Amino acid sequence: MSEQTESQTESAPQAQPAAAHVDAVVADAVTEAVAGPAQTPQAKLVKELVEAGVHYGHRVSRWNPKMETYIRGKRNMIHIIDVRETMKGLLRAKKLLQAMVSQGKDVLFVGTKRQARHAIQEEATRCGMHYVSERWLGGTLTNFRTIRARLNRLEELEKLWATGQIETYSKKMKATLQREMVKIKTNLDGIRKMNNMPGVMFLVDTRREHIAVKEARKLGVPTIALIDTDSDPDLIDLPIPGNDDAMRAIEIILHEVADSIIEGKHVRPELKGEEAQGPRRRSTRSQFRAEDATRTDGAPASAEATNIEIPATGGPVEEVPAAQTAGEPVTAGHGA
Repeated sequence: MSEQTESQTESAPQAQPAAAHVDAVVADAVTEAVAGPAQTPQAKLVKELVEAGVHYGHRVSRWNPKMETYIRGKRNMIHIIDVRETMKGLLRAKKLLQAMVSQGKDVLFVGTKRQARHAIQEEATRCGMHYVSERWLGGTLTNFRTIRARLNRLEELEKLWATGQIETYSKKMKATLQREMVKIKTNLDGIRKMNNMPGVMFLVDTRREHIAVKEARKLGVPTIALIDTDSDPDLIDLPIPGNDDAMRAIEIILHEVADSIIEGKHVRPELKGEEAQGPRRRSTRSQFRAEDATRTDGAPASAEATNIEIPATGGPVEEVPAAQTAGEPVTAGHGA
């Protein structure tokens, strides 16, 4: 018995440095990230993020070598993210979002994974911005004309239930229209008020939302993302290194981002009516239809129809002409 107790006491001190390695790494990172009194808001934020596990990355075998500058060390074959880089990226993102929102631009939150779905929806609603939390439909930005048509269809279906006209349909048709309305609302309810291209896109887990990243890069929309050690930071304009699987860490970061957006909306210039939405520009197809309608007697087209300026990025999104939806009968269509 004495020999066994002696062996246990000898092995305990040897296991202590390995167990305290990650605590030392995190303590050093927090100390260097926050300089000043321990009661500052920044120090409290760092403490909350560390307690939420924002510094834990993926396994070493899954890492992306481009994330090496954001990694502090590793323990038990798991990478430890540098908290200084997380705070640096978060502060830069807050300043960028506040500046963009103050200029009148909107933010699109994208996070469809289970850990971020609820936080994305809650914080985006709190700050009055758009979000996609269920599924990113291919072409949500690059083919927004079709997405806008499905949202118009959603308004038609909701109007049937609001006016009571749905009672005139058969039981089978009511069930079909109900399924169609639920499907469209589930996928597109967060962007039903988005009439213009977003000024910034905020994403959680770029590997899962790779289609959204490609569409944003194609249209020139700036991207901010919470990326883990298995992601590619070169695809994002402003990366925030951190654990994208920890629910509490995602909630804290989104809460800080939403607060900066609310602050930016306070200094946003107040415009009323059509000035707040910006000038409406018609699409090329609508232009050709307008020219055909005005050239009934060979008269030349107006200058407004010929000289249409197409915005590169950030301009108003094309809307579906009223002729395509006004006279369309209410029948079951394809879901979103």
